[in-house]
Amino acid sequence: MKIINEKGKLFGVINVVDLLVLLAAIAIVVGVGYKLFAPQIADAAARQVPMTITVRVRGATPFLTDEVQRNSQVGKQIVSGNSYTNAVITDMQIEDYVQQVMTADGNIVDATDPSKKDLVFTIETTVPEGTASPTIGTQEIRAGRTMIVKTNDFETTGNIDMVDIGEAE
Repeated sequence: MKIINEKGKLFGVINVVDLLVLLAAIAIVVGVGYKLFAPQIADAAARQVPMTITVRVRGATPFLTDEVQRNSQVGKQIVSGNSYTNAVITDMQIEDYVQQVMTADGNIVDATDPSKKDLVFTIETTVPEGTASPTIGTQEIRAGRTMIVKTNDFETTGNIDMVDIGEAE
């Protein structure tokens, strides 16, 4: 039996050109699949370490402060888009909102706002060990960046004050 017969079919079954087109299509599908799923597979396979972050909402209005006192967010999962993440709000503090103001004589002093407060959320999750860009959902986590603190019934934006990535247990 010939490898390529007189009709140009490989082993008498498939045309050589058709085979090349089929192999190219398979290679494209495999390449796209690898690009889409390799990072997720690597993250799932990597050893997970704890990460704790502190997000401060500066100068929250009395309405927002009253809402988080009425409807505590402690214990709720962070939402990204329409999906829950593995991040959970473990603590929330309400602190005085201090801002700098200029006095009549031109000095700059710290003054406590009588109605606005700072909301300080502590959020805990796990991230792959050694990750260069820790994330919660689609948000990169780095001190100094803004973060949307979103649960199933609450959403606000604050600044990340602290990121602590621990050691594997």
